[in-house]
Amino acid sequence: MMANEKLLRQVKSHPYPLVFATISGAHLYGFPSPDSDFDLRGVHLLPLKAVVGLDAGRETVEKSGVEDGIEIDLVTHDAKKFFSLLLKKNGYVLEQVFSPLVVHSTPEHEELKQIATTCITRHHAHHYLGFAATQWKLFQKECPPRVKPLLYVYRVLLTGIHLMETGKIEANLRHLNESVRLPFIDDLIEWKLAAPEKSQLPQADLEFHESEYYRLMAELESASAKSHLPEVSGGKDALNDLLIRLRLTDRRSSEVIENSR
Repeated sequence: MMANEKLLRQVKSHPYPLVFATISGAHLYGFPSPDSDFDLRGVHLLPLKAVVGLDAGRETVEKSGVEDGIEIDLVTHDAKKFFSLLLKKNGYVLEQVFSPLVVHSTPEHEELKQIATTCITRHHAHHYLGFAATQWKLFQKECPPRVKPLLYVYRVLLTGIHLMETGKIEANLRHLNESVRLPFIDDLIEWKLAAPEKSQLPQADLEFHESEYYRLMAELESASAKSHLPEVSGGKDALNDLLIRLRLTDRRSSEVIENSR
């Protein structure tokens, strides 16, 4: 059975209806190792009773482990929580919405992508600056260093710069490097693709990568300052309307089920 069929089985077994489910992580970023797990991310819809009653529903559903012979890490948020994250400077949820590696989609997912473009602001640069700093610290503290956090550093910074300059999400490091043409990126990716997930980077030129890290951090800050992206998200009303329609549609479906009994 192919991996995408196994992932689809996870979608079908989810306890709540899904607005979408996409693949994130190393597969989205363009450098999965042979033993990389599949990071499945998405939006679920809690039933109406779970959001209007005293007993709160599961805003976040998490599940990890080996399923059907592949390692899966699944995380989905209820639509209200996810939409709230979209209105903040959270690049991670934007990447999930726009991931081209789609396992499950709906017409509402397509509508959400249109709305999400209006949620992007120049302040999303702060997400990528913070994420890159975290990965750089992780890379520095390991001895010998691993290639994975270093690739994450470059992926995050180049995604942020691309977003500030174009207003579009691109999370695949290979695609990003087609325009910036950093000569060492392809070698790092090839090393990661051929080696196990926790492979270590031999004889890393720490001074060189440190210089590149600070250079790209400064470039991202400059791109944010020069960006024509808005200061504030403009998608709140549209997200609110979509959420209401999703809830009411779920209620009508529930009523149909109840009346058929």
